[in-house]
Amino acid sequence: MSQSNVFVLMIVIPLILSQPVRGKDCVCELQNSDSAFPESKLANVEITASQCSGNITSEKMTEIDILVLGLKRRIKHLEENVSMLEKEDNSNLYAAVSLRIIELELAEIQDLLDKLNRTTSNYQQLSVETAVELLNIKDIMVDLEKFDHSQVMMKQRENQRIKRDLEHCKDELNATSPPPTLSAGHCGLGHMVNVSGPKTYSLTVYGTSYSFGAWGRDANPAPEDEKKYWLVVLSSSNVFGHFVRQYSSLSTLLLGIGPTDSYISSSNPTTNTIQGPNMVMYGNALYYNCYNTLSVCRFNMTTRTVSNVALPNDAGFNNKFPFGHLGASYSHTDMDFATDESGVYVIYASTGNFGNVIITKVETSTPPVLGQTWYTSLHRKTVTNTFMVCGVLYATRYIDKDIEEIFYSFDTRTNKECYDLSIYIKKMQTNIKFLNYDPRDHLLYVYSDAYIVTHEIIFQ
Repeated sequence: MSQSNVFVLMIVIPLILSQPVRGKDCVCELQNSDSAFPESKLANVEITASQCSGNITSEKMTEIDILVLGLKRRIKHLEENVSMLEKEDNSNLYAAVSLRIIELELAEIQDLLDKLNRTTSNYQQLSVETAVELLNIKDIMVDLEKFDHSQVMMKQRENQRIKRDLEHCKDELNATSPPPTLSAGHCGLGHMVNVSGPKTYSLTVYGTSYSFGAWGRDANPAPEDEKKYWLVVLSSSNVFGHFVRQYSSLSTLLLGIGPTDSYISSSNPTTNTIQGPNMVMYGNALYYNCYNTLSVCRFNMTTRTVSNVALPNDAGFNNKFPFGHLGASYSHTDMDFATDESGVYVIYASTGNFGNVIITKVETSTPPVLGQTWYTSLHRKTVTNTFMVCGVLYATRYIDKDIEEIFYSFDTRTNKECYDLSIYIKKMQTNIKFLNYDPRDHLLYVYSDAYIVTHEIIFQ
């Protein structure tokens, strides 16, 4: 055995004897025959793993999705411009201008295609290189495992397997259970720090005909209804709707296959008609603002019956305190409905609170009952939308056609307000007409100028 692999430990052990022996010590020599631990190999593995993490990030992996969505938008614009050129009958007066616009659109599409090709090629190369690095890391770690004489790694893997099995059992147990009722601010999700996406972005089967509407999932579904999605379009003057359309899954919604329609009334607008785009589904019932009243309506999807409860007499309705931006307003949005982990809320304003936002819990009984109420200092006409997460109200405002900002929060547990959140949502269309949070998947469901969109909330 070479000298470098021999570890010599000299131990001096004083002997305690019945008779003292002067000047005598016992010397033991211990030799470690094992190979020295290759610290340099482990250090190289750590460096390689760090480099892989730096090369592959969630931001980079979403770049392709963003480019594809941008390409879809450009192609759509090109189709519209070509269609406009075909319809022109002006003795070629504007043909040159139209052709120039189309030429610019084609140039931008080509630029996006070039970027997409470069990005795809780079990621393919990155994927190959990373796969090689991971195989090398795996081989080195297998080699290093022989130094694990106490079998720590084996026991750690076994613990990880048991944890995975436990989480799988929990998921199966909770698969058909309603979301737990939690006190405000106690969801265990942490602070909201970002919004990613869009994760889903698609036109409905109605095309661009109806720019106001709402969609999503039941936040507290009945057993076997967990995968259903609902959709409401305001088919009369972008203000009123009289039926709810349901789909068995997101795929059938996107493809427009096999819908089931539940009619609240026979026509628009009339008693019990849905008024405004702000509504939610909870416990197999749709909550919305009833036609021409300051009432919260509850439509039971099974019995097809409507019950209601009135807001205070000074509450705004019929465009008294609507959402808006830049001097414009979103028609008949005086009442906004929201769901979170603990139930349903209605968000509105009143003259008694100087047009500022009021939050009221809606008890989901039949008929519904107004519960606890919170008053804020946020003026409602400065807001484009609101939603609730874990008992915290969030408000958005219009920045430009591409960006919406979540700028405000109100915690119903502490009554604490914050005006400087600065969390940005990347929009694919200009106006967000409906926005709600689903506590089951932590997604924001958006209806934006006839498009249905989802964004994922990132918690700290």
